[in-house]
Amino acid sequence: MMEIMNNTTEADNKKHVPILYSFRRCPYAMRARFAIASSKTTVVIREISLKNKPPELLAISEKATVPCLHTATNIITESLDIMMWVLEKNDPELLLQMPEEGKTIINYNDGLFKKTLDRTKYSANLRDVNIAEERKIASEFLAYLNSLLIKKFLFGDKKTLVDIAILPFIRQYAHIDRLWFNEQKWGNLMSWLDHFLASPSFKTIQTKYPIWAKDQTPIVFPT
Repeated sequence: MMEIMNNTTEADNKKHVPILYSFRRCPYAMRARFAIASSKTTVVIREISLKNKPPELLAISEKATVPCLHTATNIITESLDIMMWVLEKNDPELLLQMPEEGKTIINYNDGLFKKTLDRTKYSANLRDVNIAEERKIASEFLAYLNSLLIKKFLFGDKKTLVDIAILPFIRQYAHIDRLWFNEQKWGNLMSWLDHFLASPSFKTIQTKYPIWAKDQTPIVFPT
């Protein structure tokens, strides 16, 4: 542990540049990258393989999950905590100016919706999944979001924390069965999703990086 901390201090954190362990397709890592990019925080990004996690990550995080942000003073292992950490330092888009209802939506997204998303996506590996029931649970949440999207974003013309916090999960759910998803009467939600997927910020956070190796030249994010 001490050796890794020393290596980080001498190299990546020489100028107090945080290190972000990430995985491109992970929705939790995606929303962390969204917040980092929005806050204009510079980090060294380390793309990892979930099947072959580097010892440097295993040494600093008991869970060894992504995202994991190694700052000059601490280790942040929860995506929402990473989002708050960077946005509380700098929030040029005012993402934190979010109604209290936004927190409720994020909690529901991270709880019941994420559970039904996983049960639907990985239903072939589970015995007790009723797809119709799972779709009913998800549809109630998605229809509610659709009703909120009277304007461009969930709470008006300006995006807030909740938009970028739940977007990767809505995207993931939509891609389970895009044909079925497109047949639903969620025009507002689909426009919101398509807007994000076509945005420069989404292209930035979804830049492809090689799997990190110890001798690799540090890669700065956002580029």
